[in-house]
Amino acid sequence: MNKKKIINDPVYGFVSIPSGFVFDLIQHPYLQRLRYIKQVSMTHLVYPGALHTRFQHVMGAMHLMQLAIDTLRSKEVYISEEEEEAVLLAILLHDIGHGPFSHSLEHTLIEGVSHEQVSHLLMDRLNKQFDGRLNLAITVFNNEYPRKFLHQLVSSQLDTDRMDYLNRDSFFTGVSEGVISFDRIIKMLNVKDDELVVEAKGIYSVEKFLIARRLMYWQVYLHKTVIAAEQMLIKALARAKELSNTGTALFATPALQHFLNNRITSEDFALHEEHLEWFTKLDDNDIMSALKVWADHEDFILSTLCRKLLGRDLFRTAMRNDCFDSEEIKHIRSRVKDRFGVDDTEVDYFVYTQIIRNSAYDAERDPIRILNNKGELVDIAEASDLSNLEALARSVEKHTVTYPKEIGVI
Repeated sequence: MNKKKIINDPVYGFVSIPSGFVFDLIQHPYLQRLRYIKQVSMTHLVYPGALHTRFQHVMGAMHLMQLAIDTLRSKEVYISEEEEEAVLLAILLHDIGHGPFSHSLEHTLIEGVSHEQVSHLLMDRLNKQFDGRLNLAITVFNNEYPRKFLHQLVSSQLDTDRMDYLNRDSFFTGVSEGVISFDRIIKMLNVKDDELVVEAKGIYSVEKFLIARRLMYWQVYLHKTVIAAEQMLIKALARAKELSNTGTALFATPALQHFLNNRITSEDFALHEEHLEWFTKLDDNDIMSALKVWADHEDFILSTLCRKLLGRDLFRTAMRNDCFDSEEIKHIRSRVKDRFGVDDTEVDYFVYTQIIRNSAYDAERDPIRILNNKGELVDIAEASDLSNLEALARSVEKHTVTYPKEIGVI
């Protein structure tokens, strides 16, 4: 059987699966599950085309990784066949730990467990199933391999993960501000002193990449309506867990039922393999099927949240640079209690505050280095003549309050 398949990707065209082992890994149920998890959660309620999946993303990131390897080899950077396979596997598996609706429900079903932690556990399990074939990939992924630039291709501020999700999310949302020159950035990649760098000719493409990242966060990922939808989803699951824990029987698939009925901490998750096994059976379909049934539940809070979410009757989010004072929040909560007939504890399901922080570039933690014409390495903020690049490195903080629009504009 020919395992060197070709996939037709809407963003890049034909994407090749480079080896039989990579094909076998892609066919594994853990990877196939990503077909049923949306890449950008509830964003489709604002941008209807944003229905692409984590599976499409990891395939695209793998494709860009192959292009990056080919580019570096053409510049006489030695990368062995084993190292090539390792970085391809690492990028393919980097999102394997995502649960339903990606980041939205990350700490809702399991308290204090991130998708990175789940990814590590699943990689270890896959490594056992494939008799240690993932040893080098896991070493690279964990940044424990001596050649550090390989890890930077998988995880850094200019990795193939970010390049794909910006390009792909821009494509499917139709937000052109997110379009990046990924092909030129990759062609300008090089390695110096074991560090992944960008040649000076690529500096403007990297600047555009950082600007696109800032714009996509505020225009897509942190859009006010997306924030409202994600918070409503989180609160609906929280209410379902509260009801389940007090003895109320709720419809749910067996996998979702496991997490509704059990309070699972990070320690429990690490110690008992059954939790991980149930987690691998969860995807967006479990949540959506539950929401559809819960919309008719007798509990007012649960049914209201689910019905509004499914009907896109979303809450309103106010966002501003300074914080909302306690009197403003108290006024909103009072109006919601009167309008919906809920008490002081129940109103938390209808009124939420958040502080959102984002920076497009972190020069301290993970700088992007430019290889100038003298062969010297310079931080992009220093090498750039773009006056607002330093501003991109500053963290922007915004304060939000989300509440039912029935009470009017606050």
